[in-house]
Amino acid sequence: MTDEAPSARPPRVIRFYRLIWKIWKERRFKRFVDTVRPERSGTLLDIGGYPFNWFRRGEHFSRVDVLNLGPVQPVDPPAGAPLVRALSGDGRKLDFPDSSYDIVFSNSVIEHVGGFPEQKAFAEEARRVGRSLWIQTPAWECPVEPHFLGLFIHWLPNRWHARLARWFSFRGLTGASDPSDLRAIAQTTRLLSKREMKLLFPDCEIWTERMLLILPKSHVAIRKSHGF
Repeated sequence: MTDEAPSARPPRVIRFYRLIWKIWKERRFKRFVDTVRPERSGTLLDIGGYPFNWFRRGEHFSRVDVLNLGPVQPVDPPAGAPLVRALSGDGRKLDFPDSSYDIVFSNSVIEHVGGFPEQKAFAEEARRVGRSLWIQTPAWECPVEPHFLGLFIHWLPNRWHARLARWFSFRGLTGASDPSDLRAIAQTTRLLSKREMKLLFPDCEIWTERMLLILPKSHVAIRKSHGF
């Protein structure tokens, strides 16, 4: 999702969505802790996240590495935070030995790495490097496309997405994203179905997070290491 300039105040509906998204995110993190049960002495690799997301997680981890494309920014965790390092690398080709992390974690990233072959490479690398896995992605089956905030757009051919989003999504109608932003979202987003997640993560349980207890909101590939 494209960030607005700091001086721009996003429309109310976008601010409301961000608030709800934060609530969902915290609930999902609690489920992650309850399910994977990380050891505080363990190591975690977050592919595509933000270092500051881990500053309040000192009770769960002693070291977190956050990997992203592009240059590395210095990280200065506050007192009580785990050791958080920012690394530069490509999640489709990780420069780490097999099983080098207790947990590989990723939140809403695999849908942005390219087409299905690139998503397959991302999944294979996460499975290779992590003993336990928690890989989350928005559900293709959800009628609300979470990047455009529009109904059914992602169920139609990709070449239509940006044009439809201009007139049939909150981002387009409110001006929160201009046409070039909408095109960028369309070009860099490929949502995954539960069937595809099962193909990408054959050794994982696929848990579906639901909205209003009915609508699939996201899928999470979960693997718990027997030795962790």
